[in-house]
Amino acid sequence: MIILPMLIIVFYAFSTQGNSLIPVKLTLDNFARFFSDSIFVEVLLRSLKLAIITTIICILIGYPAAYFIAKLSPDNQSIAVLLVTLPQLINMLVRTYAWRGILLESPFSPEVKVYIGMVYNFLPFMILQIYTSLSKMDPSLISAANDLGCDNRMAFIKVTLPLSVPGIISGITLVFLPAVSSFFIPKLLGGGSYVLVGNLIENYFVTTGDWNFGSAISLIMAVIILISMYFTRKFDYDKEAI
Repeated sequence: MIILPMLIIVFYAFSTQGNSLIPVKLTLDNFARFFSDSIFVEVLLRSLKLAIITTIICILIGYPAAYFIAKLSPDNQSIAVLLVTLPQLINMLVRTYAWRGILLESPFSPEVKVYIGMVYNFLPFMILQIYTSLSKMDPSLISAANDLGCDNRMAFIKVTLPLSVPGIISGITLVFLPAVSSFFIPKLLGGGSYVLVGNLIENYFVTTGDWNFGSAISLIMAVIILISMYFTRKFDYDKEAI
């Protein structure tokens, strides 16, 4: 179910329609077309920028929220986690439509509206991953740090923050990967004026019917996602080794 669709995408990406004798011709023209056109490259960079900024905002908001939840009593932690996960029970498309109605008459630019939708939809993933790491931390480690002369700030920097890095890495993975390939959030909240790679892929598959070029774009995004996963996991392993 995973490998076969990917093989079909690879086949379409490296091929194009031939003639009556050779119906399919292998080629690299689809990739050359993407990287030779500055518009497509600009859309790719815009998508990466959106995903990176969305991830950073989710970390800045999600870490304090997760830290606050981890400091609550066990019963209150359960309630707080429920409040965080409760919106996830509603389909993301429905939630995005709701934000479309909220932001319809707002003075925000299409880009800001897209950022609001992205952060709202992906923030719970960051909070829950960081909270899981913090909740597993032994409180006696903070006491030991205090006994060794660390105040609360230094104990957080020396103990709490390093031990929560696996949760941050997992949160980055769960936020960055769907954000960089999202298409309906920019489409609904950006009003069609804020095009990302996901919108390009949808357009070439659904609207224009150019599956070869759409597959090439999909394959480029898949490679970028795999590279980003490699580096985030490598960073996580390096931290564990330390």
